[in-house]
Amino acid sequence: MSQVIVVGAGPTGLLLAGDLAEAGIAVTVLERRDGKISNLSRAFGVHARTLEQLDARGLADELVATGTALGRLRLFERVEVDLGELPSRFPYLLITPQYNLENLLLERALKSGAEVVHNAEVVDLSQDATGVTVTTKDNAYRAAYVVGTDGYHSAVRRALGQPFPGKSVLKSIMLADVKVAERPAEMLTVNGVGDAFAFIAPFGDGYHRVFAWDRRHAVPDDEPLTLEEVREVAKRALGTDFGMYDARWLSRFHSDERQVPEYRVGRVFLAGDAAHVHSPAGGQGMNTGLQDAANLGWKLAAALRGAPDSLLDTYHAERHPVGRSVLRSSGAIIRAAMIESSAGQAIRGFAARRALSIPKIFTKVTGQLSGIGYTYPAPAGAHELVGTRAADVPLADGSRLYEALRGRHFVLIGDADVTGWEDQVRVAAPATPGGPLVLVRPDGYVGWAGADAARLHQALTDLIGTPSR
Repeated sequence: MSQVIVVGAGPTGLLLAGDLAEAGIAVTVLERRDGKISNLSRAFGVHARTLEQLDARGLADELVATGTALGRLRLFERVEVDLGELPSRFPYLLITPQYNLENLLLERALKSGAEVVHNAEVVDLSQDATGVTVTTKDNAYRAAYVVGTDGYHSAVRRALGQPFPGKSVLKSIMLADVKVAERPAEMLTVNGVGDAFAFIAPFGDGYHRVFAWDRRHAVPDDEPLTLEEVREVAKRALGTDFGMYDARWLSRFHSDERQVPEYRVGRVFLAGDAAHVHSPAGGQGMNTGLQDAANLGWKLAAALRGAPDSLLDTYHAERHPVGRSVLRSSGAIIRAAMIESSAGQAIRGFAARRALSIPKIFTKVTGQLSGIGYTYPAPAGAHELVGTRAADVPLADGSRLYEALRGRHFVLIGDADVTGWEDQVRVAAPATPGGPLVLVRPDGYVGWAGADAARLHQALTDLIGTPSR
């Protein structure tokens, strides 16, 4: 019997399944699709924090090789955001189709021992004190925990009776993958002129991803879309259509802003688009889901090994506020792009440039956009590092912290006795001696810091469980 069932084999579900399997947890992924990974997908951008998570799994460099790294974003004509100052090994936005990431994550999950069942459409779910039963059209599955990563129309969320409050922000957004006769600057370019907005970014394979919206032509998602319509709207919003031709994909969709009130209901959890959906501005939706998975995976593994059940409650406490923040930030970009008056557009540009010229605001904006600026709540009296993103510091053996994190274990930077937790904690000496002991969680956030070994042992008990001996 599986210890965890993951419903949905998109990026969020596959990252989670790979993490659990690599940690030695028996995991089954139920996917309603037939197993063919589509080469057409809405998500296209991988931000710095997600690349750091992939680096901690040995996947980042391989993914980077599939796409184009953009060090700058252009918003609203003359507002440029330079990501080159991000304090990360990945100071850019990687543009690569979602299917490239899915292929990597699927290969890792299968290699680590995860079972993936296709054509398994979930129709019901029930839970009791010892586990959860998931019913598909053809079978029934049982596990200690279930995670719904099955997207906007989540069957798991419906089975839980969880509401999905929010609203549709934009209808009939046009999406196209096209070749261009005139190559735009190597950056993500976003602009809106009141009755239209668009953004364009290079994939690196000869195609560009285009999103466009026309206030004057809101039609159902299934209304046929032509390249000429995309070109016309892009020309209005961006000043040129870049000579778009040879569209390999044309589609319409609507953009919602929604979030479930609870990410955990008993033994069932929600992650990714099953828990929150955002506007496409900023490309943060898929990235937020992947961060959900990174946060939840090690906690489920720890709980199954004997860590306190309260550890699982921290998933909602840490990730729900981040999801809410992404809703606000991506929504703010969309609403700014929709400003109709020329005076309002002029104020928009001036205000954005002025705000981003202030270092503190610039750091906050780029930190939230890239994901590296988010911190998690820390217990009262905890060291100031607790809950913060752990920087990829060099270690005394010549490696980096994120290389040391590979293997889904904790890393203790410093020298202390971890007898009884050796199979879950790797002790690593920093390249530069001094400073407190720092316990880095498998998701790259600081779980504890200080100098008192007795308190370290209590932190290990809280985060991992009682020592094995």
